Amino acid sequence: MTERINLKQTDDIRDVIHLAVQYLAKGGLVAFPTATAYVIAGQSLSTSAMSSLRAFSQTDEPLVLCVKGFDEALDYLPDMPPIGRKLAKRCWPGPVVMDMDRPGPDSLFSQLPEEVQSLICPGDRIRLRAPAHEIIYQTLRLSPSPLVLLNEQSKYQTADALMEDFEDQVALIIDDGPSRFGDQSTIISITDNQWSILQPGVVTETTLKRLSSEIYMFVCTGNTCRSPMAEGLFRKMLSNKLGCQEDELSDHGFIVGSAGLAAAMGAPPSPEGVTILAEQGIDIQAHESQPLTERLLEQADYLYIMTQGHRAAILAERPDLESSVRLLSPEGKDVSDPIGGGFQCYVECKKEIEKYLKTIISQINVPGK
Repeated sequence: MTERINLKQTDDIRDVIHLAVQYLAKGGLVAFPTATAYVIAGQSLSTSAMSSLRAFSQTDEPLVLCVKGFDEALDYLPDMPPIGRKLAKRCWPGPVVMDMDRPGPDSLFSQLPEEVQSLICPGDRIRLRAPAHEIIYQTLRLSPSPLVLLNEQSKYQTADALMEDFEDQVALIIDDGPSRFGDQSTIISITDNQWSILQPGVVTETTLKRLSSEIYMFVCTGNTCRSPMAEGLFRKMLSNKLGCQEDELSDHGFIVGSAGLAAAMGAPPSPEGVTILAEQGIDIQAHESQPLTERLLEQADYLYIMTQGHRAAILAERPDLESSVRLLSPEGKDVSDPIGGGFQCYVECKKEIEKYLKTIISQINVPGK
């Protein structure tokens, strides 16, 4: 008989998590809420659970390997293509399933029992997902291996809908009310470092195009002088190269931003920088400073900083980013802070930044240009 628990009537969510872990450890199936639809999960080490999910599937499509996030996904798919890595960092946790080439023998996936591997992936493709719902994430944290999900169906927006089809076939249904988005997850296929939509869902093609953009971030100290000027100049130069308006850059696959290592949130740009760039028809008056966060560090494809000191400060916290944190100057020179030095210091700083940006722009390949 299926046990059903209403999260909204639960005193301590940890009790529900431990119960789910116990059922899964015994080879039982558990139905979890997600932001899109309810999903049925089994423990990947359980052959009986995988056999049940495969029988429910009624197709040869791979089941979905459910991971906590990007880092764990790399353990199971170490050869994930660059575009897959980019989208995983930017979409997860969230309602996106990625369908990619099945991993080779150097992955944790290959350490699963062979029968389990063939049940999860009957062919040469694997699917991965990192759901955003807290209950399934916390269950994953206490599980000895990833969970495996039956491919999501949009009709299961409530626990009632799922129970109608699977009562007595799952050990536990965790009810958290109607799903947040009222739609299914988007499944994307990644082949030859290109993505396409296999199953439309809550994350649209337009959103995926934006998420797969090349992100350029410029970083200084307070994000009010040097980096806003670099951002404004780079936007203008890049849009000129692409032959588009600045607000159309994302349509062409580029996102440009800036941040500061010691920036307050929402401070305006320096008046001198605003005036100097306005002379070239570049408007940065609406700029608001922001600190350089872990999320920005993770998502930036190109991170250009102004001084060796900035680089050292970032690498002290994130030595793994050594190859991606670059000085704006290709010669390794510092771009000094003009604050307090008078208007002419800002003029010279702007000229220096502009010179270095021209080198970066020249290295960007644009099809047909």
